[in-house]
Amino acid sequence: MYRVPIRSYIGPGKQPMLRMAKLTDYGIVLLTQFASRQDAAPMTARELAALARLPQPTVGKLLKQLSHNGLLTSLRGTKGGYSLARPAREITVAQIIEALEGPMALTECQAPGVCEQERFCSVKPNWLVINRTVRDALSNVTLADMTRPARPLFPLAAAPRPDGVVPGGSAR
Repeated sequence: MYRVPIRSYIGPGKQPMLRMAKLTDYGIVLLTQFASRQDAAPMTARELAALARLPQPTVGKLLKQLSHNGLLTSLRGTKGGYSLARPAREITVAQIIEALEGPMALTECQAPGVCEQERFCSVKPNWLVINRTVRDALSNVTLADMTRPARPLFPLAAAPRPDGVVPGGSAR
């Protein structure tokens, strides 16, 4: 099971964030290269590495893993390479992350028997809801969506919590 590190920092101001593995990010970048193309001609690891500006060995490893997990198909021969196994609108970000990382969870209590506090934990039901919400959100974003500029549903930084507190601000 893939656990998202809770204390990751990014950027000049060292902003905290939840973070997926770099290889997963690269895998999404590679898949968007396929989804962005007008033709469905197979692409080689060398072509993809050049387009994405990533090391070819890394690209080769990711292509094999994505192919093994059913997101890409491979074709051998002189006109061979890799192509999407199904249309980009049918592949979700959640499926990509799970293909590269395994099942998603913010906490270990997603899997039974992993946490020694499981029987006594008063917040486990809430974490299960949070885990499901994150997975559902990632399931609602397709590879086709990733090829277009983002359209925020609402400004995340200004979205108030149920208790009226605006993240990064104060109570209303």
